[in-house]
Amino acid sequence: GPGEPSSSPGRAGRRCRGQRWRGHPSRDRPRGHQPLTLHRGNSAAPLSTALSPGSSSRSRNVFFQAVAVFPLPGAVTGACRHHCSDLTSGLSSLKDVLSGRDIFMRLFVPPHVSPTALRGTGDVPAGPASRVALKGGCMAGPGAGSQSHPPSCSILFPQAVLLFQLSALRTWRKHPVLAEKDHVMVVSTSLFVPYPRPAERPAKMGLTTLTLLLVVGPLHTQASPPAGSFQLDYENNCFRKDGAPFRYISGSIHYARVPRPAWRDRLLKMYMSGLSAVQVYVPWNYHEPLPGVYDFAGDRDMEAFLDLTAELGLLVILRPGPYICAEWEMGGLPAWLLWKPDIVLRSSDPAYLAAVDSWLHVLLPKIKPRLYQHGGNIISVQVENEYGSYYACDYGYLRHLLVSFRVLLGSEVLLFTTDDSRVEELRCGTLPGLYATVDFGPGFNVTEAFGAQRQIEPKGPLVNSEYYTGWLDYWGEAHASTSSVRVARGLEDMLQLGANVNMYMFHGGTNFAYWSGADFKNQYKPVTTSYDYDAPLSEAGDPTEKLFAIRTVISKFQPLPAGPMPPATPKYAYGQVALRKYANLLDVLDVLCPSGPIQSQFPLTFEAIKQAHGFVLYRTQLPRDLLDPATLSAPPHSVCDRGYVMLQQEYRGTLERDGQTALHVTGRAGDTLDVLLENMGRISFGANISDFKGLLGNLSLDSSPLSNWLIYPLAIDTAIQQGWPHTALPKSSSRTRAGPAFYTGTFETPGITWDTFVKFPGWSKGQLWINGCNVGRYWPHRGPQQTLFVPGSVLHVGCPNNITVLELEGAPPDPFLLFLDQPLFNRTLSQRIAATE
Repeated sequence: GPGEPSSSPGRAGRRCRGQRWRGHPSRDRPRGHQPLTLHRGNSAAPLSTALSPGSSSRSRNVFFQAVAVFPLPGAVTGACRHHCSDLTSGLSSLKDVLSGRDIFMRLFVPPHVSPTALRGTGDVPAGPASRVALKGGCMAGPGAGSQSHPPSCSILFPQAVLLFQLSALRTWRKHPVLAEKDHVMVVSTSLFVPYPRPAERPAKMGLTTLTLLLVVGPLHTQASPPAGSFQLDYENNCFRKDGAPFRYISGSIHYARVPRPAWRDRLLKMYMSGLSAVQVYVPWNYHEPLPGVYDFAGDRDMEAFLDLTAELGLLVILRPGPYICAEWEMGGLPAWLLWKPDIVLRSSDPAYLAAVDSWLHVLLPKIKPRLYQHGGNIISVQVENEYGSYYACDYGYLRHLLVSFRVLLGSEVLLFTTDDSRVEELRCGTLPGLYATVDFGPGFNVTEAFGAQRQIEPKGPLVNSEYYTGWLDYWGEAHASTSSVRVARGLEDMLQLGANVNMYMFHGGTNFAYWSGADFKNQYKPVTTSYDYDAPLSEAGDPTEKLFAIRTVISKFQPLPAGPMPPATPKYAYGQVALRKYANLLDVLDVLCPSGPIQSQFPLTFEAIKQAHGFVLYRTQLPRDLLDPATLSAPPHSVCDRGYVMLQQEYRGTLERDGQTALHVTGRAGDTLDVLLENMGRISFGANISDFKGLLGNLSLDSSPLSNWLIYPLAIDTAIQQGWPHTALPKSSSRTRAGPAFYTGTFETPGITWDTFVKFPGWSKGQLWINGCNVGRYWPHRGPQQTLFVPGSVLHVGCPNNITVLELEGAPPDPFLLFLDQPLFNRTLSQRIAATE
């Protein structure tokens, strides 16, 4: 377990320490043979008793589940220094343990081992026909020595499988001592009926049963690997693909950040850059917006994306989470998990595990047919993500995931973890049975970083799962960039060491709609809509100087694909588009919240009213006259994330998380106070990912709490996707430009639908929709991002393109948008562009 010396015999490159069995004395057993026991608090019971279904009256025609595997005592566990006959004592001890009628044990004996070596083990048949439950012994070539003087040989580590009824399985799960041993894992599922003893042979053998084979890691043998194999080679410190040494050079791309029509273009450019693989996240919340409601259509068609990678000749390193970080909303976890306010995310909390299990049983069966071992192109699968950086350090949770992945994906797929190269993070983020990899950028010492991996994985391939080609942007900070020279130099240094490298990101893309996440580094830091990342392929998918520098480095180590790099996609500056004010937000609540408000004495969070993203309006009335300015204030950290305050429909200012939390107001008793709360993205990294939104505490007037709230969950996207407001009758609203309001406009393309970038001259902050597509948040006052990327696939030819803007603070006197053919950040705004505007 955690804190104990690693003893997993599955890591063939390590020195395997002997295992000690938990046991208690028994007069009936030979000295030195202790039964495996199941501990319940301070007491212990023999395993055969603990696993009993507890009813002797049940039918003797029993079908079983195999659930636990562990190394045998006295088994051969290292280079062939021990006698193969040591296996006999181990089997005898195991047979003592498995004395109950309801438990059944079988043995696999390699043909190289003489059955006479196994005398005294009872009903333990030899030979290939008995390859069901327990494996062990030496494998030797021709001319093997005698049993007393065994030859030099490779080892099949001994493995035992317990088979018992479903009721016993439930008992075992409640007392998971075996699960706590870090060499126990599930490797496969299949139909299975144990060979019955003569007195227990069932009349019929047609029932479907599940076999959970919990085994001790990958077996190290001298046999040739099967076709379609991707394995670890601990002797030569590399991967082996179809038996041959293999090193991948990979790049990250997130299908959720790229419009589906652009998938092929981006993947083809990655292939032509010399990459052999792509690394792909699967955001849980992107596919399960509500519990039990799944969406794998359109831009969310993950299977179509994976099939396209295979078509283009790219291997896949899949990262299905359940947590992914990725600067994605809540790290990919669904916001509806927070409907249970006390849930502990990324832990063994039963409520969390139940949701995870449900999701994995939907997702992983879609993945399994695409594994390399099954003829697909997925060579490895990550379990969780950078768990060492999370405060919980819950090994039970990681073991639960490991079991689930093995049950649903099988024994052959390579599972791995990724963590920062600091030793303290690797300590909590890794687990025997999962190959440990590290991540670091070009500023790190390559030798030291891989040295950290070697502390966990003394043998095996060196892997940097996230080599940072750039960095993300936060609203209000400078645009991040990393020099091409540094990135290329670091890549070359790693490749010279024979390392496997994934470049994060190779193509970043865009946080459309509300999908951008946030960090918390002493304060809340929301991520920009652009996820350009200063990556080799730009946000719009264009090759950059950095890409060609990387391509040159790759060409020194492996041949590049024949042919030219595909060119940048065409861009078009559609020019200036005038907008007009449609309505103040407060005037269209009947459209945006058709079900009406929720009444509550005190404010409720987004999660309490089951609103995941976007906006919620909180409304109450002033309880008294405020002839002198009174302080409207919120408790610290209770405005999540921005609150736009209106009194009698007049905009009074903004309250902000970790920013301004008080305003001075005047008014009369009964005046309407409205606060529009905006969710700017849930925290995606660290201990604060349980990031509740809305008003987390009550507002006060001069320290007197307000009460009697009406709460409006706003379904803005639903209304706009149904054609509103362009299909609605014009509204007569005040001409004031301050405060939340909708603006509309249209434009037509000149017979083309090319990618473009839209700028917001004079605008403050808000959200943009084009033809019902939520393009994302804009915030030019805060920066650095000045333009939003608009993919050509959302535009129309031959009919008007509808623009809808929700401005939250204040529009310019003559509102218009400017469509350009290049992106603008604060640091790249040229005098020529400024003069043109």
